Amino acid sequence: MAKLTIDDLNLNNKRILVRVDFNVPFTENLEVADDTRIRAALPTIKKIVDSNGKAILMSHLGRPKGQVIESMRLVPVVKRLSQLLEKEIKYVPDCIGEIVENTVSKLQNGEILLIENLRFYKEETNNDPEFAKRLAKLGDIYINDAFGTAHREHASTEGVTKYFEQCAAGYLMQKELKYLGEAIENPKHPFLAILGGAKISDKIDVIANLLTKVDALLIGGGMTYTFLNAQNIEIGNSLLEADKIQLARDVLDKAAAQKVNFKLPSDHIIANEVSEIAETQVSKNQTIPSGWAGVDIGPKTVQQFKNILRDANTVIWNGPMGVFEIDKFAKGTIEIARMLAEITSRGATTVIGGGDSVAALAKAGVTDKVTHVSTGGGASLEFLAGIKLPGIEALNDK
Repeated sequence: MAKLTIDDLNLNNKRILVRVDFNVPFTENLEVADDTRIRAALPTIKKIVDSNGKAILMSHLGRPKGQVIESMRLVPVVKRLSQLLEKEIKYVPDCIGEIVENTVSKLQNGEILLIENLRFYKEETNNDPEFAKRLAKLGDIYINDAFGTAHREHASTEGVTKYFEQCAAGYLMQKELKYLGEAIENPKHPFLAILGGAKISDKIDVIANLLTKVDALLIGGGMTYTFLNAQNIEIGNSLLEADKIQLARDVLDKAAAQKVNFKLPSDHIIANEVSEIAETQVSKNQTIPSGWAGVDIGPKTVQQFKNILRDANTVIWNGPMGVFEIDKFAKGTIEIARMLAEITSRGATTVIGGGDSVAALAKAGVTDKVTHVSTGGGASLEFLAGIKLPGIEALNDK
């Protein structure tokens, strides 16, 4: 880890301003529906408390676009965090200004304060220097533990670092960089990537970066059909990015030149419509007849993918194999998730990124049976694409 980390700092009697990622879903009666991201921040918060520091936590929630939206206040997060830590969490209904500064000035060592949703101010996403400076007034040391927003150049992730002598990575940030970084820079071969999801355009930079590193690339999900169409294979009513056909051809050529096993599905689950009540069948081969759409990888493909994965030592997975939100189209995605759990148990490193892949792991019941589940969808994608992330670049080097 080339960046300064929380373990390099003296936190005793210091105000520690921590960017966390508490962008969590709420239920209709405003309870936290999934506390994964809150739990992920606990080691960093506990370290500050145990080191006799004062933890001032800041996060965004949703997209209020610079407006105060009552249903996007962080009150339910305060309640859940308090339950998880079995400790009182102080809270102010703002993130800058006199009330916040007064509350911070009264904090005792070992106490925790959560300030209000940063995105109630448009200055946060605009990376406004004055807003960043007002946030920075709240702390002596800055820690970024919000990998999920590390690809955003916002006031709380990048701007604020200009006003601190010490800007360091928290434990979650360290963990993300360790597993994603090692997978990309120093993988144990065979090194495989599984990419799914709807669009080539979302993954093209990742594919380009991975083609120079992986031994095989397994493709599923909606982008399959643009790749097949680029080879003049009939895809019926399947999802197609017509303006990306040439791009798909270029990728296929590049994969051949790099001698990467670029594996597209050899059969599909096809449906006459994308719904719970759709008629489905298995295609005979890669071709999809007119009036039908590909909605999942077929049984032959599942077996082929499993055979390739069986010997892998490092695997990155981003994106589902089909429309897995609908149970009858989820089998391929779930089989892949279970296969990753199986190879992890014999010592392979498996790194999962992206919200849909994480949801698929949960659906398959194997979330805790893979090596690392990334908390950042967009951030992990950009990292895998070899793009430098502003929130990480802004931290001090060791």
